Amino acid sequence: MAATKDKVKLIVGRRKTAVARVKLVPGSGNITVNGREIAQYFTVPRHLQMATASLKVSGSESKFDIKARVNGGGIAGQAGALSLGIARALDRNDNNVHTDLKRAGLLRRDPRMVERKKYGFRKARRGTQFSKR
Repeated sequence: MAATKDKVKLIVGRRKTAVARVKLVPGSGNITVNGREIAQYFTVPRHLQMATASLKVSGSESKFDIKARVNGGGIAGQAGALSLGIARALDRNDNNVHTDLKRAGLLRRDPRMVERKKYGFRKARRGTQFSKR
């Protein structure tokens, strides 16, 4: 039988229809998303700030290297999914940061989803315009 390696766990974060699989490894603070640098992937500063918020709250910006695979949804949903994935990974790695992450609201999965379109309507709730004549 082959020698067993240390298994690195993938932590999953979700937001809307986006899914982020996060791998947390001790390192120098490099963050890679889908094979690209995080600043190249999230070009809007708000999305970049949202994705890295949990690192700032826990004070571990330069302690870990993060590799993430993100798919589904839009860029904002992917940033939220990555934020939750990183927060969960940090929480699992060091339980002392749990209260800080929880107070900042970073460990809660955002339950809001798009409401489905109903039959006879143009959108989920928007009907057609009424015409008297």
